[in-house]
Amino acid sequence: MIRVVLVDDQPLIRTGLRVLIADAPDLEVVGEAGDGAEAVDLVARLRPDVAVMDIRMPGTDGIEATRRITTDPELPTHVLVLTTFDDDDYVYGALRAGASGFLVKDLALETILDGIRVVAAGDALLAPGITRRLIGEFAARPEAAAAPPRRPVAGAVTEREREVLTLVGRGLSNTEIAAELTISVATAKAHVARLFTKLDARDRVHLVIQAYEFGLVTP
Repeated sequence: MIRVVLVDDQPLIRTGLRVLIADAPDLEVVGEAGDGAEAVDLVARLRPDVAVMDIRMPGTDGIEATRRITTDPELPTHVLVLTTFDDDDYVYGALRAGASGFLVKDLALETILDGIRVVAAGDALLAPGITRRLIGEFAARPEAAAAPPRRPVAGAVTEREREVLTLVGRGLSNTEIAAELTISVATAKAHVARLFTKLDARDRVHLVIQAYEFGLVTP
């Protein structure tokens, strides 16, 4: 069972999501919060698998709440941002804060449920093609370019894992990585799993961001 916390300052939105999730046999809502500060406290107490997070809320907004949740190494919670606004600044801000995915509220209800499942599994919500475009634009933004590039990947990462990380940074799926490197899909998955551990990455989106930060991929 995937345990979910809903965070939105509009009770009607929370009610709608709660009813939607109640019909899914593998999901359950374990708590609700009306602002970011309340969400951080609730997540720390309940330790859900996923926090479905709005962005624009009074007081502590969703981006700051996401940052606080995802930077706590003791929390297992992944954040799925679900908002009315799909402005690039919100997307980049959410990803930079540590969100594992980004959806807008006018999507099909089943898409939202699938998004929760994908994020709970530790995967990036965005499809590889979208990841390539989105993270490419993220890395090309002035504030990203202004940050000093980090040194190449630490020595603990093998040469093969470095190759895999480069391909992840280009937005390739595990199947595409396997074809590119002439290895099995299972082996590709194993390499990606080890990169999660070695680079302390929460999900695939953050591996992509690290690939740019390490200079393995350029916009």
